[in-house]
Amino acid sequence: MGNLFKTKLNAATIVLIPACIGINYLGKLFASLLKLPLWLDCIGTCVGACLGGPVIGGICGAINNIIYGLTTGDNITLIYALTSFGIGIAVGITARLGFMETLPKSLVCALAGGLAAVIISTPLNVMFWGGTTGNVWGDAVFAITQANGMPVLLGSFIDEVLVDVPDKLLTIIITFLILKGLPEKIKALYDVDAKVERLD
Repeated sequence: MGNLFKTKLNAATIVLIPACIGINYLGKLFASLLKLPLWLDCIGTCVGACLGGPVIGGICGAINNIIYGLTTGDNITLIYALTSFGIGIAVGITARLGFMETLPKSLVCALAGGLAAVIISTPLNVMFWGGTTGNVWGDAVFAITQANGMPVLLGSFIDEVLVDVPDKLLTIIITFLILKGLPEKIKALYDVDAKVERLD
């Protein structure tokens, strides 16, 4: 429990951060170009959170949003750096608690990431964009809720749930498969409990 937020800052971690940001960037670009009903922008965040811990996951998520927003002119993305940071923290904590050991257990990580996204994003949606999310499919759902006289906050919440929960479920499944495919020697580089053995 004491190692929940412990971060191992070594060369492997320094390499991990840009690699995870790159995965996030490509995922979001792919989803945006194809107008998918998902974000796919936090696979790297979750990989970073599971390997490096909550702090690394949060950093990967936030920096990705900033870079994506500045390079594509997507100002919406800049605001949601807070959401991505929260997702990285939530997934990192649940991963450290052992919820990425099996695929069924990993669903707890997906729920934690989805919940963090919904809780942080919903008020941002209302404050900055009138309740919309910027996701074409999600905003179509939001428009339906508003046409039926639903409060903006509730409509935005439903919009977020319908997009974020499936997105985080798919993201965590992909993350789980990536981690399972990594050699144990690679994963050991990020183990905060690992001790360096003397060679003499």
